[in-house]
Amino acid sequence: MRKFQWKIISLFFLSGALTFLILFVTLLLVRYLGRVYWSEPWVDMLFYINRVLADTFGFPILATLVGILLFVVIVLLLSRRTIVTMNQLMEGTNRLAQGELDQEIKVKSDDEFGLMADHINRMAKQLKLSMEEERMAVQAKNELISNVSHDLRTPLTSIIGYLRLVNEDRYKDEVELRYYTDIAFEKSLRLGRLVNDLFDYTRMGYSPLNRVNINLVELLGQLAADFSLAGHTRQEDVRVVFAPAQEKIMIQADGDKLMRTFENLLSNAIRHGKEAGRVDLTISHDAKHAIVQIINYGPPIPSQAVDHIFERFYRADASRTDETGGAGLGLAIVKSIVDAHGGTISVSSTPERTIFEVRLPFAIPSN
Repeated sequence: MRKFQWKIISLFFLSGALTFLILFVTLLLVRYLGRVYWSEPWVDMLFYINRVLADTFGFPILATLVGILLFVVIVLLLSRRTIVTMNQLMEGTNRLAQGELDQEIKVKSDDEFGLMADHINRMAKQLKLSMEEERMAVQAKNELISNVSHDLRTPLTSIIGYLRLVNEDRYKDEVELRYYTDIAFEKSLRLGRLVNDLFDYTRMGYSPLNRVNINLVELLGQLAADFSLAGHTRQEDVRVVFAPAQEKIMIQADGDKLMRTFENLLSNAIRHGKEAGRVDLTISHDAKHAIVQIINYGPPIPSQAVDHIFERFYRADASRTDETGGAGLGLAIVKSIVDAHGGTISVSSTPERTIFEVRLPFAIPSN
């Protein structure tokens, strides 16, 4: 049986006991006063009325009515604190119904009412948090639409403009025609990259990981060789230096997604560190993690941008030109992939070098 039920039972027993005690004391007092004031007319009248009522109804009605009234008064007095608590709960829930989620119900009680107030307060906090998350989700959706529209519109406008010139024969010769089509082609490639980045980012929310045993040293070595063979580094005149201290570091991971992660990080490092002519790729491990670092020696990331660098559509250079990078989704995709693997990614930047560090656990994290 719960505390509140015991309180109700105790309240009625205590009220009954107090009622009988008061009636008993009152009866003794009346008898005493009757003996003292027996010769007074009002005393005779009082006893006469009581006898008449008792003979009429068959029981002492005056004593019964006084006892009932006294019992009700005692119950109200003893339950006053409980009634105040109930009123506080009603006022609090009414405020919550009106949307005042910051108002906490302050009930000091060790019974079910106190527990109910605590549950309502927690429900209000959770509801407020859910509403805030919903508001942020709507804001994020609006920002997503705005940023996607901006990034897609820029190359698309250029493509339409140059193709219109070609369609209207507004070019001097074959050389200028080729110039216009080359620009339209480059802009269409950029448009394709933007669409692919957006697709990859949104797909990360529901695309499952295909975990297999992977030698991370071999994967990074293949990636460094691919960059050299594909001409990425030669085009920028940058060397990717990868000299692992050991031949095998095994983890369970999705190889395709990890390849995409380190491709993005290496491309980013080459683009921003090409002035130094070198990008270092290192791998090590501790007791629980494989640790990969991509180090470039270009200009540092502004300090105010370091904390936001992995946010979607965030760019340290807000000009959004082709020369300074993509749409701001590459590092967001990287973080999504690393998070999905239960790992962490961090960045530190000084005037001498910028380090992106990825830590991937050896054991599959439990959900």
